[in-house]
Amino acid sequence: MTRAWEVIGLDHVQLAMPVGAEAVARAFYTDVLGLTEVPKPAVMAARGGCWFEHGAVHVHLGAEADFRGARKAHPAFIVSGLDALLAASGLHPTWSDEVPGPRRCHVDDPFGNRIELIDAR
Repeated sequence: MTRAWEVIGLDHVQLAMPVGAEAVARAFYTDVLGLTEVPKPAVMAARGGCWFEHGAVHVHLGAEADFRGARKAHPAFIVSGLDALLAASGLHPTWSDEVPGPRRCHVDDPFGNRIELIDAR
C-alpha cells in the first residue's frame, strides 16, 4: 500500500524517574553513558526531570510521583566500546543472543528502567 507519509526518524525517548532524583539521573546518564545534559524548556523544568543528548541520541527523563521502572519497554543504545563501558561502570549486564547480529545486553538505570546496549562493532 502506498501512503502519502512515512516515519523518517526518532526525535527522543522518554523514560520515567522518581521525583527529586535528578542528581542520580545525571550520575548515570552523563557519568556512565556519556550523554550531555541539556536544558529543559522553563515551563517543563518546573515539573522536574532531566534531558540528555549525544549527537542524534536524545533521552528525556520525566519525574513521576508514582514511579515504577520500565522492565520490558526500553531504549536500545548503540555503543562504541561496549566492553570498556561495562568494565568502567560496574554495570551488571544480562547478555542476549535472541536477536541475530551484534552483541547486545541489558542493564538497569539507577531507577530500574531496562536499557539495552548494542555493540557497535
